[in-house]
Amino acid sequence: MIKKFFLVLGNPVSHSLSPTLHNYWFKKYNINAEYSASKLDESEIESTLLKIKKKEIMGANITLPFKKKVIPFLDKLVNDAFITKSVNTIYMDQDNKIVGDNTDVYGVQAGYLKKILDKNLSNIKILVLGAGGVSPSIIYALKKSSIKNIYITNRTQDKSLFLQKQFKDIKVLKWDEFKNNLNEFDIIINATSLGLKNGTDFAEPFQNFKKTLIYIDTIYNPIETKNIKEFKLKNIRTFNGLEMFLYQGQKSFYLWNKINPEISDELIDLLSKKIND
Repeated sequence: MIKKFFLVLGNPVSHSLSPTLHNYWFKKYNINAEYSASKLDESEIESTLLKIKKKEIMGANITLPFKKKVIPFLDKLVNDAFITKSVNTIYMDQDNKIVGDNTDVYGVQAGYLKKILDKNLSNIKILVLGAGGVSPSIIYALKKSSIKNIYITNRTQDKSLFLQKQFKDIKVLKWDEFKNNLNEFDIIINATSLGLKNGTDFAEPFQNFKKTLIYIDTIYNPIETKNIKEFKLKNIRTFNGLEMFLYQGQKSFYLWNKINPEISDELIDLLSKKIND
């Protein structure tokens, strides 16, 4: 059987756990395939995607900063990618068309929303920190869950306003003012890079929030960001980015292989150890 090759494309990309995740599943399900990370310059996107057309690569995941930048080089967008205009999974269909899909929306739903939306929460208020990268997927996942009171804030306000044009009923807060309004929100989702290992962080701990707040951080390296540690000390329910990562990866794996892989304790332990190495 011919070996299949898959990639995660981004810049930077060395921190990605995707190779560990997918190679674990390839081994578990006896699939002759290899998944690796590839750091790209923007000028290399087209030539790399042509390798999918030639079947040199059978599929790819897309991470920052290319989730929108790959779109001009695709033949079509499907499913959640068509709505969000954000792509994280690429494959070639039966008509030899390069297809862009989005499994991040499913990652948000399965990783977080199904676990916290255990009652009618249509009136809750949610604040999304960040307006790029995964933010469109988060907003669309919230809207699919019938959540109406969605607010966003971003260090560059123009990006928030651009996202507001895409999802017209969301509301925008100024970055330098959002901390003054934290006590209005039931859920806060950090979709920025603030808190990433070896990166910059929020300048100071969050204050004056609800005691019933739920805090979600889309970062998975480190497992516990500074914010998560601070919130845990105050008995706030928190989720890290590993939850979303696992489920978006599960759906990508299915799109490529038509196998729905198991998310096992062994796999979670493997990924956690990889992060802590």
